[in-house]
Amino acid sequence: MSKFLRAPPSIRVAASVIVTATATVVVGGGILMRLLDHHEYPNIWVGMWWALQTVTTVGYGDVTPSHRSGRIVAAFVMLEGIAFLAIITAAITSTFVARAAHERALAEDAEDAVFEKRMERRLDEFGRRFDELEAILRDPGRR
Repeated sequence: MSKFLRAPPSIRVAASVIVTATATVVVGGGILMRLLDHHEYPNIWVGMWWALQTVTTVGYGDVTPSHRSGRIVAAFVMLEGIAFLAIITAAITSTFVARAAHERALAEDAEDAVFEKRMERRLDEFGRRFDELEAILRDPGRR
């Protein structure tokens, strides 16, 4: 955890972790549902179909757990589905925010460059005027 706080993972790494965790939950949930509620889930594939539609929050309702143990597994799969959607949404949002911040920084840099050039021109003009004043002060008859 301290490594994560020192150097948070990139969006790509975080997304791959959540996708892997979600795939593991779908496969594990499908297997568990087959083992725990075998009357409702006659094979592992029906269990995985249920887990996939649950984790994606589609939930067609064509198969639902009837035993308490199956409902406990279902609660875990539902929470994983909510976390999956939240993290993917956050990753997409952070990408948009980072892009907007980058574009804003580029625009500010361009404005700063224009301002610096303008200030440089004004300072050059002041320098020229100073030189003229200095010349006048050295030779008061010259005007």
